[in-house]
Amino acid sequence: MIREKAQIMTAPEIERTLVRLAHEIVERNNGTKNLALIGIRRRGVPLAERLARSIREFEKVPVPVGYLDINLYRDDLSTVATQPVIQSTEIHFPINDTAIVLIDDVLYTGRTVRAAMEALLDYGRPRSIQLCALIDRGHRELPIQADYVGKYVQTTENEIIEVKLPEIDQQECVLLVEKV
Repeated sequence: MIREKAQIMTAPEIERTLVRLAHEIVERNNGTKNLALIGIRRRGVPLAERLARSIREFEKVPVPVGYLDINLYRDDLSTVATQPVIQSTEIHFPINDTAIVLIDDVLYTGRTVRAAMEALLDYGRPRSIQLCALIDRGHRELPIQADYVGKYVQTTENEIIEVKLPEIDQQECVLLVEKV
């Protein structure tokens, strides 16, 4: 049973945050040359697409976007499901010598990002791997830190951050919910 405690971000706040993150990504990488965004399935994909769209609007240059499925790289695969749903990884550009920005909705333990880096390295050797998360809620189990964070939200172990995006959930907000 889950109970909604608070709305952390509204749709306009998410949009403003993504525009800010897009500017930070371009600034830290000195432009868009040899830059690519890769969304971690599931909610990292629409976030990556929206960041790329924002970058294209102000830089007037498209940034390649890929999608990464990490299910086979998870270290908790046996506890997630007996038959995990495997989606496709779609990276239709070379990643060698490219600055890759991995995009995810929530950074929590760091295990998803570890799996994403392992999966990504099967496709080549990027110049760098950076991490962008809409929400960083702490409680790291691995020494992983995001380079770009939309919002830091302190949570308890009993609380969950739910990111809802119109591309998947038909609504847009970030909620703090609690297991009861």
